[in-house]
Amino acid sequence: MNYSSFITKVLEEASHIANEKFGKVTGTVKAGDNNQVLTEADLAIGKLIIEQIKKEYPDYNIIDEEAGVIDNGSEFTWVVDPIDGTSNFANGIVTYGIMIGLLQRATSIAGGIALPYFKQIYTAEKGKGTFCNEEKITVSSEEKLTNALIAYGIDGHPENTSLTYEELKVVGEIILHCRNLRSSNSTFDAAMVIEGKYGGILNKTSKIWDIVAPQILIEEAGGIFTDFFGKPIDYSDPLTKITNNFAFCAASPEIHKQLQEIIHQ
Repeated sequence: MNYSSFITKVLEEASHIANEKFGKVTGTVKAGDNNQVLTEADLAIGKLIIEQIKKEYPDYNIIDEEAGVIDNGSEFTWVVDPIDGTSNFANGIVTYGIMIGLLQRATSIAGGIALPYFKQIYTAEKGKGTFCNEEKITVSSEEKLTNALIAYGIDGHPENTSLTYEELKVVGEIILHCRNLRSSNSTFDAAMVIEGKYGGILNKTSKIWDIVAPQILIEEAGGIFTDFFGKPIDYSDPLTKITNNFAFCAASPEIHKQLQEIIHQ
């Protein structure tokens, strides 16, 4: 089935809402997590995407960051992040995006990312490659980590500060072995990996809606997407995993290998 045209259409409509509201809304911190912010744009975009999915794929399940789970007993599950990088969006920073991914059972089979400010839409389907505004793209061919920019998204853990300090040791090692570090802590960084501008991206604090779309996009662009320690991502029973943490490491093949060597030191 061809999902890319549907994903593109929905992301174009969602981008229109995002651009209309950008710079005009403020964020509300979600209860219990100072790292998570919500705006009225998240809700409006989520509503639009869910309505379009229900219209075109009424039997499919849906996971939406804000709306939660819609269980239709299907083997297919749409996974939606209305705005990834809401803190950026709420502060008038352009590095944010909109993501839609599709799981078939435990496999990411299609996905899309929109960067509304940049008027870019990335789409991919399993076995068909990755495209940006309908032009085929691939991850970087750079084979040396020392020549690559690496993105690392990190959230603080005030409830257990030792987690943050330990993670910073890994970040420090990566900085010392790559050209330099970048971090919008949003899907903008994943898009830069997909385009081959960054060599890789890592994050130890993510949810399922943060990774389903980037995984298929990076893999179909020739990259590798694993958990933080190089193992396959476990999407089994995805509707039960909305509170799970997903740590990941994604990069071009040679860069992924070198990042894993650092992580496993």
